[in-house]
Amino acid sequence: MGFDISEGEVTAPAPATCLILKERGLRPHLLIHDGIRSEFAQIDTSNPNCVVIADAGESFSYQNMNKAFQVLMELDNPVLISLGKGRYYKETSGLMLDVGAYTKALEYACGIKAEVVGKPAPGYFQSALQEMGVESHEAIMIGDDIVGDVGGAQRCGMRALQVRTGKFRPSDEHHPEVKADGYVDNLAEAVDLLLQYAHQ
Repeated sequence: MGFDISEGEVTAPAPATCLILKERGLRPHLLIHDGIRSEFAQIDTSNPNCVVIADAGESFSYQNMNKAFQVLMELDNPVLISLGKGRYYKETSGLMLDVGAYTKALEYACGIKAEVVGKPAPGYFQSALQEMGVESHEAIMIGDDIVGDVGGAQRCGMRALQVRTGKFRPSDEHHPEVKADGYVDNLAEAVDLLLQYAHQ
């Protein structure tokens, strides 16, 4: 997208999940995308006592979902950790099911509730605020997901703008539970608004 951002300026759920796993002595069965597998390289995955699920893309096969289900069902106290709760996201080829849909399937099949580490979990947003060194009233979330981005941020006391790009749907502006503080057509418009009102 052309932004000059370092990796250290990005808040992601995988590192936070690794901390949770280490602190609690959890050994996960990983149902994740190969692109983030390296972030779990220091985590013991032998004899799993939990399942970690993230957007796994093509790895969300029946075989892989069933293996995660079997791991959970064999545990006395099954633990399912999800790196997000999104229902879908947008690719150039169209809308794609996101991790939340698969998490819900495992929750239902196993009769458990997942622990969500990514959006819209309050801890995810609070961690980002802490990393940036700002209070919630000093930050504005800009995102295309009315529930995960806008709703999650607002529950933490942040204001939130929804962009009418990506997975935005016109019905988002009439969501029964979440109302953005404003809507913009794209990220550039959001930046212009922020700069215009920065000193007010």
